[in-house]
Amino acid sequence: MTRPLAGIRIADFTVHNAGPFATHLLSQLGAEVIKIESAMRPDAFRKPHPVYGRMGPATFDQVASTKLSVRINLKLPKGVALAKRLVAISDVAAESFRPGVLDRLGLGYAVLQQVKQDIVLLAVSSSGQYGPDKHFAGYAPLFGAWGGLSDLTGYEDGPPVEMRHVMDHTVGMNAAVAVLAALHRRDASGEGGLVDVSAREVASSFLGEALLLAAAGGEPRRMGNDHPRMAPHGVYPALGEDQWVSIAVASDAEWQALAQIIGVDDVRFASEAERHASRHELEVLVGRWTVTLSADAAAEQLQAAGIAAHASWNTVSLTSDPHLRTRRALVTVQEPDGKERAAVGVPMRLSKGADIGIHRGTPKLGEHEDYVYGELLGMTKAERLALEDEEVIY
Repeated sequence: MTRPLAGIRIADFTVHNAGPFATHLLSQLGAEVIKIESAMRPDAFRKPHPVYGRMGPATFDQVASTKLSVRINLKLPKGVALAKRLVAISDVAAESFRPGVLDRLGLGYAVLQQVKQDIVLLAVSSSGQYGPDKHFAGYAPLFGAWGGLSDLTGYEDGPPVEMRHVMDHTVGMNAAVAVLAALHRRDASGEGGLVDVSAREVASSFLGEALLLAAAGGEPRRMGNDHPRMAPHGVYPALGEDQWVSIAVASDAEWQALAQIIGVDDVRFASEAERHASRHELEVLVGRWTVTLSADAAAEQLQAAGIAAHASWNTVSLTSDPHLRTRRALVTVQEPDGKERAAVGVPMRLSKGADIGIHRGTPKLGEHEDYVYGELLGMTKAERLALEDEEVIY
């Protein structure tokens, strides 16, 4: 079946996570993404990450799956020339360096426009391509902190929560949507464009309600699992070690059903306002009931009564879920060493059988050079060997 972005090619200079996640999403929709690295400067996320529980490069495995890999040494003029040849046969070029780096390499937007007039350039950075703060580098925790989202994330009596991959991936999703819009405009007008994505601005874009509250004289605050009006609303302990069930009561009728189940008969909790005012006391009462049951059993009983509830799943629960496997939200891919692993698939489904999602595992460095340099660019073996000897392809 035809994949939605079949025929779209991306020269991918992005590194780390936010930029690569944008091109990762586009690759799952069918774009041919050619990841450009070198042995001198491989993507930093190719390195092992023991913090994730294994010595393999867990993050890179995810954001590089389905991409093609070639080596280009961009420190050499011939490497820059080779990169331009790739851009010339691409629809999109993508980068996630500090503003100015691509220009210093000789691959800035003005130059790429001369290489291919209608090229779309995606530039993902901490604070955007212009402005007084454009020179700042940044990683995911900085995006959330500087953008104000971290300050609203956490418990009421605790500090802001550091936001990591969720911030990178959110930036990547915004960037992918912007690239699709730029491609649509190109198809309609014949004009390419520069897609300038500021990661900290992505974080700030989620502060709408808090900004309105502040503008009206209110004081936005961290609220943990609380809700502005609903109670009970949170995650409660279940039977067993580190087992939890999520419960949200949205109406008086739902509260009456829950009160009957947990054996609470107290007029102080009759209205939504009264329950919210006494929400901390309610948490204790609900937790006394949930801790006597498994998370699944508690959720099943509450769902039968019309109350929104579900066990709070961990990764083991997710990877063994037949529903996610059936929908290919989780797929099995093969790593370079031949081992198989679970991978997160594309989180949407399209009609007419469009074959979207991950189709290959992590590419080895330079794995697809026969295809890219040989078939796409028409380079001879002798030409390639010469560039390898000069450490242009390295």
